[in-house]
Amino acid sequence: NNFETMAQPIARGLHNFISEIRNSPDKEAELKRVEKELANIRSKFTQSGNLNSYHKKKYIWKLVYIFVLGYDVDFGHMEAIGLMLSTKYSEKTVGYAAVALMVHPTEAPEDLMNTVISAIKQDLARHDDAAQCLALACIANMSGSTVAPQVASSVQRLLVAQDSHVCVKKKAALCLLRLFRTNPECVTHKEWAPRLSSLLEQRHLGVLMSVMSLVLGLASRSPSDYEGLVPYVIHNLHVLVIGDSNAGKSNKCRSDYYYYSTPAPWLQVKLLKFLQYYGVPTDKTQTSTLNACLGRIISSTGASESVNKSNADHALLFEAVNLIVHQGLASEEVLRTQALTLLGRFISVREPNIRYIGLQTMARLAQLEGNEAIKKHETTVLNNLKDADISVRRRALDLLFVMCDKNNTQNI
Repeated sequence: NNFETMAQPIARGLHNFISEIRNSPDKEAELKRVEKELANIRSKFTQSGNLNSYHKKKYIWKLVYIFVLGYDVDFGHMEAIGLMLSTKYSEKTVGYAAVALMVHPTEAPEDLMNTVISAIKQDLARHDDAAQCLALACIANMSGSTVAPQVASSVQRLLVAQDSHVCVKKKAALCLLRLFRTNPECVTHKEWAPRLSSLLEQRHLGVLMSVMSLVLGLASRSPSDYEGLVPYVIHNLHVLVIGDSNAGKSNKCRSDYYYYSTPAPWLQVKLLKFLQYYGVPTDKTQTSTLNACLGRIISSTGASESVNKSNADHALLFEAVNLIVHQGLASEEVLRTQALTLLGRFISVREPNIRYIGLQTMARLAQLEGNEAIKKHETTVLNNLKDADISVRRRALDLLFVMCDKNNTQNI
């Protein structure tokens, strides 16, 4: 197609230039080649009326590569912005990539930043999914106090708009999280909590994953404002762990969101992390649903020979146990017993990272359950004091301190 025929000569031109740079015998030779290329590109840009789309993109990519090598590039910004303003996607991608890398909000002249922000806002307002995605990615990369106040409202609008494409919603959620981290005042918590409830009803797991990242970031600053989202989070967890009985579906999620037979484990982890900001739900139905999910996670997740599956399952299991520990004595006793049994298995495995987290979590759980429930694992904990990894030995020592009483003092 046209894109492929356009991309191939650009790749060859870049390849030749990059090869010459890499084959330079020393730093001085490389500097001379870079200076020669910069002078050539500068002269070409002064005659910009004679440059076609291919040459504009080629020279901008060369400037980007020179910039990434660590050399100062003090021109070409307006040409990059010109590509941003193009209606051709192939040109916009080059322009946005160059601006996101080479223009720093705190260092760029005010008039240049105003031009960049104007171009970004223009694309955010267009009914073009690809252009909106490029603009959102650029905002997230640049961020900063000069950018956030001018674009935050447009990003928020795209996130909640009914007609926004799922790709735009995903990028808008992550972009808003980035803006919030650098400029917390761009989000008013009391206004956003109700909006997020409708977003948590999204059935597209990609959107839900991005929205949960945003929710976690917001809740970490003001947990009380987002407690009303707990029922939505528990419902989504129930759909992934047990299934949606109301919808009559046997599959818990789309096949492409299964990871080694586990439905969207990273989304489940985010849901469990969010619930750790709050206590046991006051609504008995919600509590029962949550306990059913925790029980299923603990009981149905077994050992696997696949390292990737084990990593995902262990992340899920430990977050479930962390939630049980967080709920304290208000959690269901059966769940605490299951969690303790599970941790006892973890502290005896060969993988040091699993033993480390197991020992750390068991020490927290021991403070709830008391010594008697932990004492049966005393021999295993003592064996961990002989581990080659000092961090594992420290966690074992911490756990021994918690479980020590007058009856086992002599032995310990």
